[in-house]
Order: sequence, then C-alpha cells, then structure tokens
Amino acid sequence: MTKANAVWERLSALPSPTLTELFKSDEQRVAKMSQRLEFDLGQMGPMGMLLDWSKTHLADAELTAFEELAEIMGFDAARESLFGGGIVNPTEGRPATHAAMRGSGTEADCEEADQLLRRMGMLVTAIHEGAFGKVEHLIHIGIGGSALGPDLAVDALTRDFARVDVHVVSNIDGLALEQAFAACDPHTTMIAVASKTFTTIETMTNAASALKWLADNNVDDPSGRVVALTANPEKAVEWGVDETRILPFPESVGGRYSLWSSIGFPLALAIGMEEFTEFLSGARAMDTHFRESEGRANGPLVAAFGDLYYSRVRGCQTRAVFAYDERLALLPDYLQQLEMESNGKSVTASGEPVDAPTAAITWGGVGTDAQHAVFQLLHQGTHLIPVDFIASIAPGDELNPAHHKALLANCFAQGAALMAGGNMSADGKDPARGFAGNRPSATILVDDLDAATLGALIAFHEHRVFAGAVLMGINPFDQFGVELGKKMAKEVESGEGDFDASTKALMEAAGLG
Repeated sequence: MTKANAVWERLSALPSPTLTELFKSDEQRVAKMSQRLEFDLGQMGPMGMLLDWSKTHLADAELTAFEELAEIMGFDAARESLFGGGIVNPTEGRPATHAAMRGSGTEADCEEADQLLRRMGMLVTAIHEGAFGKVEHLIHIGIGGSALGPDLAVDALTRDFARVDVHVVSNIDGLALEQAFAACDPHTTMIAVASKTFTTIETMTNAASALKWLADNNVDDPSGRVVALTANPEKAVEWGVDETRILPFPESVGGRYSLWSSIGFPLALAIGMEEFTEFLSGARAMDTHFRESEGRANGPLVAAFGDLYYSRVRGCQTRAVFAYDERLALLPDYLQQLEMESNGKSVTASGEPVDAPTAAITWGGVGTDAQHAVFQLLHQGTHLIPVDFIASIAPGDELNPAHHKALLANCFAQGAALMAGGNMSADGKDPARGFAGNRPSATILVDDLDAATLGALIAFHEHRVFAGAVLMGINPFDQFGVELGKKMAKEVESGEGDFDASTKALMEAAGLG
C-alpha cells in the first residue's frame, strides 16, 4: 500500500458526523472553517472575498489528512514548477505559463507576456481612437477556451457600459452566426478569430462565413477588419490576416487557461485596457495567495480538499455551482470546461490507470432561477451533491435595495436549509414534506464584482483545479478526450470510415455520406 493510499483509507475510516453535529461540537467552527482573503491592489484599492467551508463535512481530522496527502503527492514542488516554468504537462512536454500572462511566472515568461500585452494594448487603443474607422461591434469567433472565457468576462463586466459591443460565436450551427450578424452593422463591425492552431474546423468555417458577410455587404477590404488571436501566427498570415493585426500567445498557454493572453482581446476592447489591467491584477493577487499560503491557509487548496473528499470519500459524482449574481450567469458553463476538461482523466500523469474517481461532473445555474428548477432534487432527491454558492455583497443594479436583499437572503437561506433539513407539514410527520438535511454547501462571498475580483475568482478556480490534479496525480493540462470525436466527425462528413449500423443509419437519414 502506498502512503497516499494509506491516507485515503484513513479518510474513509473517519467518523461521519452530520453538519449539525459538527457545529454543535465546535463553537469556533465558523472561524476555523472560513477564510477572509484581502488584497491591496495599490491605486486600485482593496479587494476582498470570504470563503466559507463551514457547511461542508471537512473538519480538523480531514484537513490534517489532506495536508499530509499534499505533502506525499509533492504539492509544494508541483506548485513551484507551475510558476517556475517547469514541465507540468508531461504528455505534451510543456510548461503551463498562463499565470505568467498576468505577471506570475519566470522573469523571461513575464517579460514576454508584458510585450504581448503592450502589443494588444496598442491595437485596442488604435481601434478606440478610430484607426479602423467607426467600430461599434466585434464578432469574436472561437470555441472552447477561446470562447467560454471571453463570453463570461464580457457578460460579467459590460452590463453597464461597453466601449464596443461584443458578440461571442462558437457553435458551428449557422444560426449562432446569423444571430450575431443580425445584431451588427457590417460597416462598423470587426471580426476576431481566436484559435490556438488557426485550424479549428468550427472556428475557421465561421470565420470564412463572417468574411463573406462583410464582402456581401460591400465592406471595403473585409480581411482588413479581422484580428487573429493565435499561437500560430504563420497560419494566420497564410489565411490572409496582416501581421499587424495578429495578436500571438505562447504555445504553453492552454485554451481553457488563455483568457489572460490575447484571447482576452474582446474583453479589453469592450472595457478598455485600464480595466483589463485591473482584471489581470486581481488574478495576480490570487496567484500570490496560492503561491505563498500553506496547507489549510491556502483557499484554492482547501477547495480542492473538499472536491476530493466528496468525490472519493462520499462517492459524489457531481458538484453544483450556483451564482447568485446575474453577471455570473455564464460561470457554470466556464467551470464545466475548466474542471472537466482538465481533470476528467482516467490515467495518471505517468500513464497508469487511476484507482479512484477523478473530476466530478460540474453543473449549475443562476439563483434565484435555479431554485425553481433543480433545487427540488438538491433538497429531497437521492443524490448527495456538494454545492458552491457565489454572491456579491455589493449589488450590480441601481434598483430598490430590496432586490439585492432578497437575492442574498435566498442564497444564504438555501445553504442553511440544505444543512438543517426539517419537515414543512403541520404535524411534522408528512414524508413528502420532509427534508433530510445534512447536505453540504460552500459559499464564496465577494465584496464587489469588479474586474479585479472577477480575475481573482477565475484564478481561484484555476488553482483549485491544479491543486486537485496534483492530489490525484493526474495531468490537468492535456485534453486528448476531445480528439477522437473530432476525427470521426470528419469521416462522417466525408462519408469515409467504417461505422456501426446505428451511425450509418443516421448518416443515411440525414443525407450524409
């Protein structure tokens, strides 16, 4: 038995008191199991968030065991390798330098990131100052990490005002692109094409259709309205983009971690470079916390402890995220890719089969909408599902404060109800109205949802994923699971390949092949 397996056996053998019992047995539980993170961002002022894990089943014994596991699995060395440019993606033989894009990495990587940021800033400023004529719209074309991150950030930070109206298009379904066309004036629209390789089928097909749309509407020099965001500048030049409008990023920056690079161009164009810099600063502050804090004092690491406790000890197959803030409506979608594409693995970093579950299925929604859709199952269903609630103390609207008060009241009440349980019938005996309780949740409560805080929140989850991967001994930076389906899609489209009878029947019914 390995040392790591011994820790997992010890964790599985620990007593399992209810959440209510945990609170009764320790009057200091809230203080012990919550953490206030405060960051001084200089001229930008303070930024803070509260991480409350007290309504989870983690306690001192579990935290001690996980801290021991982190030591056994080489967490400190892996973390240093991440920021030090080491090979943390062994299957592809690469470092992962996304943190360097926001100033947390080796001197050389950070210098390169600064040069690339300046290059992007010059183009953003030129567009804002009218070098490309009147620009009111940007259609940003990408897929996966090239779309989910920009879509989340633009949606979160431009509810009040956007310097340029951004439409993110990812789906190969032509309806998605037509919807963007309908919202834009082709004569005041620019196109951003985001693809690491500049060969992604969905992205390049949509990009070609966007160019045709410009040409069909008599826009002079449609190619001159295109900005390329890629790690393959040569391919972008070959496609027809002038190198002055190519914003490169390093090959060592993975797609789902690329928002800090030139993939963040649509966000910078929408909010301006000053606010985009604040976005990077918030993420960098979280990097510093993750890099310098040890054990249970490290917020993302404790979050990973909780994730692994529920998936490997309690057998939970899913984890839910509910943002009680309309500006974070796209956060669950973003986290689905970040968590499941990173840690949805069945082999270790050394290529051996894993011996326990890896990433849980991430899903979620927006409060209070989700309460009237899926919370029935959370409260009374047969699945144990750990929940994260995310909310902001400061409102994002200027309406009657009653709106935000009710929003926060619902957020906090759901966590309390999941834990406490009870019976809603008059005599307290109707099983249909009974709530078992003892259902875990964590709450992330930010002071305000500005650019810096959003950056910190996203970086928090990146580090949570990385920490979980280290504790499981897997590689969070490759994603070969997406390749087979893409290969077979080409074969279906071309009519080549030997398929099963069901697939052949579907192809015939649709007139393919």
